[in-house]
Amino acid sequence: MISLTPLKTLQNIEFRNLLTGRFFIVLAFRMLATLLGWWVYQLTKDPFSIGLIGLSEVIPAVSCALYAGHVIDMNEKKKLLLICTYLYVFLIGLLLIPAFYNVELHFSGHEITYYIYGVIFFTGIVRAFIGPIVPSMIPKIVQKVNLPSAITLNQATFLISSVCGHAAGGFLIGLVGVKWTLIVIVSLISIASLFFWNLNKQFSEHKKDEIKVLESMREGISYIFKTKEILGALCLDMFAVLFGGAVAMIPVFATDILKSGAEGFGLLNAASDIGSMIIITTLSIIPLRKNQGKILLFVVAGFGLCIIGFGLSHYYWLSFMFLVLSGMLDGISVVIRGTIVQLKTPDHIRGRVLSVNSIFIMSSNEMGQFESGLAAKLMGVVKSVVFGGSMTLLIALIVATTNPKLRKMQY
Repeated sequence: MISLTPLKTLQNIEFRNLLTGRFFIVLAFRMLATLLGWWVYQLTKDPFSIGLIGLSEVIPAVSCALYAGHVIDMNEKKKLLLICTYLYVFLIGLLLIPAFYNVELHFSGHEITYYIYGVIFFTGIVRAFIGPIVPSMIPKIVQKVNLPSAITLNQATFLISSVCGHAAGGFLIGLVGVKWTLIVIVSLISIASLFFWNLNKQFSEHKKDEIKVLESMREGISYIFKTKEILGALCLDMFAVLFGGAVAMIPVFATDILKSGAEGFGLLNAASDIGSMIIITTLSIIPLRKNQGKILLFVVAGFGLCIIGFGLSHYYWLSFMFLVLSGMLDGISVVIRGTIVQLKTPDHIRGRVLSVNSIFIMSSNEMGQFESGLAAKLMGVVKSVVFGGSMTLLIALIVATTNPKLRKMQY
């Protein structure tokens, strides 16, 4: 049955501004991720160095996430969002120094790599705050009846911008090089800030001295552990993506196995997001009506099979299709998980719960990147990807047998 709810939700001007700003900022972030993976691998020719990019960001991001949730719940959200956006502009701008002046300053490849890790460490701190802010603002902007549709549209926006960002990053690197691609990235984040300025202020429901920091953080963690559906969905996503992070090794596959060059790398890097965009756009029109918990478990298992297929493939278009299918399955997982978290979380604790959620997401994505780099170094690239897909299948089976509430979940 086709739903008209997404069209009604998009009539909300403030919601459109939030989504448009998020589109530009995620576009920039995905271009940056694509650029950094390519840049660092060209500097070092070491797959493990790609994994260290994720590690250098996830350590500060996870370390600050619980405190960030407290700050978000206790302060005005629009101001925090703008501060984080402009901090990103400054930090990414620092990468222009080695990009433009490495010859004059006589930087070696390893020195530039260490400098990149240092900058990304500080962006990780900012990410701990900016990650939960946008989803925490949505329930105050749209009516509750439109919330599932708004969550799906938010994810669709994220994935469309991811597709464009990955592909554009690869094409721009090949066309104008690293330094001018960085200029485009900084410009896109600045454009995002213009849309964020048009949002209404969202003040805290708490008084400044109402709740202590440690008590506040503990409340967010406690709520997730008491709500088994949320805990199961987050654990499933974290461990599945942790072991199924084949995307981190795409620079190696594109360069050494598939021989596709920078342009082919950009398209390959966007493949999973293309699949996710297709399925999430479909779900915004024809939403899932029942058995969401069982569907979540099946799509995660299918995701693992696709990662195994990608690791074993030596043909560019077959590898591309495996990644597209993995993205479609992951897109279903993202919609179900995001809806569960939002619908089962009350407003007064939303920032803290979403910050804990961001820990799971960051742990899976960035630690998955590190795990992929380490496994590639120890086992070889192909074996490491096949191992990761196999572990994803195992995780889906374990969660299915140990969390009956998630298995029976419907909304």
